Amino acid sequence: MGAGRATAAPPAPVLSLLCTFCRRAGDKDRTPLRPSWPPLSSRRTPVHHRATTTAAPQWATQAARPSPVPSVSPDLGDTYGQDETYSSSGCPNSIRKRIGATEFGATFLPTIPVLQWARHVQEDEYQRLHRYGGAHGWKDIRWDVLKSSLSLLNASSSALLFDIRPLAASCIRCAVVGNGGILHGSGMGHRARVNGAITEGFEHDVGSRTSFYVFSTNTMVNALHSYAADGFRHPPQTPETCYVFLPDHDRDYLLLRAALSQQRVDSGRDEGVHPQEFFGEDLQVGKFRMLHPDFIRYLRNRFLRSHILATPHWQLYRPSTGAVMLLTAIHTCDQVSAFGFMTPGYRAYSDHYFDRGHKEVQFFINHDLRMEMQLWQRLQRSRILWLYTGSEGT
Repeated sequence: MGAGRATAAPPAPVLSLLCTFCRRAGDKDRTPLRPSWPPLSSRRTPVHHRATTTAAPQWATQAARPSPVPSVSPDLGDTYGQDETYSSSGCPNSIRKRIGATEFGATFLPTIPVLQWARHVQEDEYQRLHRYGGAHGWKDIRWDVLKSSLSLLNASSSALLFDIRPLAASCIRCAVVGNGGILHGSGMGHRARVNGAITEGFEHDVGSRTSFYVFSTNTMVNALHSYAADGFRHPPQTPETCYVFLPDHDRDYLLLRAALSQQRVDSGRDEGVHPQEFFGEDLQVGKFRMLHPDFIRYLRNRFLRSHILATPHWQLYRPSTGAVMLLTAIHTCDQVSAFGFMTPGYRAYSDHYFDRGHKEVQFFINHDLRMEMQLWQRLQRSRILWLYTGSEGT
């Protein structure tokens, strides 16, 4: 979807965030239910840090009591690095200025690192994050692979999701679009945008442009296989599209390195693959971002602490790709709208908006879609986001 530009006068820019098969990361990835950068801060975010806020927003008649943050097992790691990139906003009604007066006041950390880039290539950071596996750390990433890949994310844009600087009093408004069946026949294309995949024939419901394509290499490759018959041949390849890695394997770092060096993937499961197959010929550094493992771990620990973490399958669990994208928007945008995400009436809709017949939503052990659904409802009630609910909202 389109990334708006800041102008000298209202309206404020509208930037739309999109993710690959947002509500669910690729089908085959799920286990069935059974330049010189300033030094990183040496401080770490305390376990029970509470976000500082301004006065309660005008729409709030009464400040909500923040929910306490439960203690976290040391194995899960509720200690994080710090990044001031998004710690302030000139928007008078930004999420960051409102969230402290809601139940999420103690959960939200304003200095959590959202993206990782060349600045983070430091051996002490590697030692700190090497304790955590999967998307939550660098345990499964060799130092030489990490260094050679992240060092290439060295543009000024690498530290910012949006490569724009809004005016002091303007607001960044974001739409995050999932692939839920609730969008089929919705006619929301004029105000929402698709999640970076199947648009042909569904433009009226989901639009046709993509600003951000969010994915892990694993889910992208699986989606290419699973949804080929539905028309998904490759991710969107337009001048406006930015590719945001959600890294949960070394193959993400290897693919990033191949793309930015404009060479084939030189090792691992994707050895020999041309990155142009996925991203097209425009492989400049400004087209790529990579989410920080601290951010993914923080989302799991504080926003989506599932019961799965208390089971033998806990290491398989992470928030879904769609949940990560929506929560990324909440941490980087001033105002957020969400479309195509699971709601309590999900049984009335097919799994995806592009399904040719009705397909029941399936649940797997590596995501907790019901907990995510409940989180969207809570964020809606707290007026942190606006959620499209279809006929449920009429």
